[in-house]
Amino acid sequence: MIKTSQAVASAVLVSTGLFLAGLSGGTALADSEPSATTAEGNRPQITIVGEGTVSTTPDIMRLDTGVEVRRPTAGAAFTAARTAAADLTRALLAAGVAARDLRTDELTLGPEYKEYPTISGYRATQGVEAIVRDIDDADDVVEAAAAVGEAVRLNGISFEVSDNRAPLRLAREAAFRDAQNRATQYARLAARGLGRVMEISEQNVTPPTPILGFAAAVDRASISPGRRNVSVSVKVVYELE
Repeated sequence: MIKTSQAVASAVLVSTGLFLAGLSGGTALADSEPSATTAEGNRPQITIVGEGTVSTTPDIMRLDTGVEVRRPTAGAAFTAARTAAADLTRALLAAGVAARDLRTDELTLGPEYKEYPTISGYRATQGVEAIVRDIDDADDVVEAAAAVGEAVRLNGISFEVSDNRAPLRLAREAAFRDAQNRATQYARLAARGLGRVMEISEQNVTPPTPILGFAAAVDRASISPGRRNVSVSVKVVYELE
């Protein structure tokens, strides 16, 4: 589904004795402002910023998990954390996560104090990031991690689109159509024809941004990636006839 924003359009029509109503001496519309002029002797031009947005479904989940343990000595804490992390890794592999999609992203060991400088014990952590490439397996992977034991920590999940090239192409097409439609309307209001395209420049690209907090996800019957928007803005300069 393609959605085009109605946000930003800037247009200026300039020629001898020709001004589009509202563009002379101020802002034409609430969402537009003057942005261009023409050189003497040239045909007038119109500059438009079009926007296109495409909604897409993420197909990858990232699970931020890990282990945390406390022991009386540093050595015992470190060994316990490494053992728990190994158990967690085996559980994730058994749930279908590929070995190449597992990454250690944290490893800590430090003292805890009852009252400084008196040490009460030692805390060790090891973080594991797991990429789930089949969203249908998301629930099973999370449950497998949680079942490892009390040392496991589930810190959050996020969703991504593995290949955003197709939605970006559609968003660019929507942005260009939006710019063309706006330019056509302004040209008609000025009783002019819309001529050739003089310049095209991509202004802004907003890729699909993940994020769904873990607490929000587990409240659902099943973990869902929802939808993500890919947005593109394009500036197009047309010649007026």
